[in-house]
Amino acid sequence: MSDTGSLQRLHRVQQLDLNLDQLRAEEGHIPDALRDARAQQEALNNELEDTEITLESVDRQVRQAEQDLAGTREQITRAQEEQEKNAFDARAQSQYGSRIQMLGERADEMEEDLAPLKEKQRALGEKASGLRAQHRELRPTLNDLEAQDEVRVQELRDRGEADRQERAGLVSDLDARTVKEYDQIRKAKKGLGVVEVRGGRCTGCNVVLPVNVQQKASLGKLPPVKCPSCGRFLIRLDLA
Repeated sequence: MSDTGSLQRLHRVQQLDLNLDQLRAEEGHIPDALRDARAQQEALNNELEDTEITLESVDRQVRQAEQDLAGTREQITRAQEEQEKNAFDARAQSQYGSRIQMLGERADEMEEDLAPLKEKQRALGEKASGLRAQHRELRPTLNDLEAQDEVRVQELRDRGEADRQERAGLVSDLDARTVKEYDQIRKAKKGLGVVEVRGGRCTGCNVVLPVNVQQKASLGKLPPVKCPSCGRFLIRLDLA
């Protein structure tokens, strides 16, 4: 194969690469409905996680408060039993009575503190249940959208299969080092590794090329001539 033919093949490889780039870009463009559903699911998950963490903390507080209240009530019961057994005079009755009153007041305060905690616990439980219900309702819609997107992606990949096969065939007949360098240039230069010389200019960066570079590019020999400004391979398609 002539050097000029190799450059023509490399330029065709680039056309195929650009087509495949476009298909990959389309593949990465998530449909609005799916993107919104995913965002809604993520928001529900985050809110549910935060709610459950808060509820767990409140549950612990409620359990501790109930234990403390139960302990105080046991103290009241024991004090009353001791009062019946041991308070044989007015002084002892008064002492036990004061202690029972103090414990009773403490129990009343605990019950008052416990009430808003239980209300918060109830509200958080209802909120968590509601969020789980929303998540269950969203799941079928999200599954359908995900399935539709899998079909969309597969169709795009099927569209690119012919280009991939053609590219593989072209590359197999080209110098491996030239192809590797082309790939590196294309990656660094926004998808263009081979650019045309037109009107004495590099169409990649629009710089005016020195005459000797234009002449070498016109010969179409390997290794390809590079633009001294942007470093891309140069090709003269008007001479093909």
